[in-house]
Amino acid sequence: MENEKKSRLRSWAVLSGIGFQMGATIFVCAWIGKKLDERFPSNKNWFTIGLVLFGVFASLYIVLKQLKNINK
Repeated sequence: MENEKKSRLRSWAVLSGIGFQMGATIFVCAWIGKKLDERFPSNKNWFTIGLVLFGVFASLYIVLKQLKNINK
């Protein structure tokens, strides 16, 4: 019973941290993209768009990898 509670608590902690991790990854990518767009201006914010998309896909990959490890 005690081990089951610890396992649930650990899983809950990992899953609650996933949202923060995804948000931080996307935020950092957007921030870097914005800085690059300021340094190399163009008519569109291509660096921001590209790095935000990269951040979304990278964070999804990391989340899926973590979920796979939790289910083992």
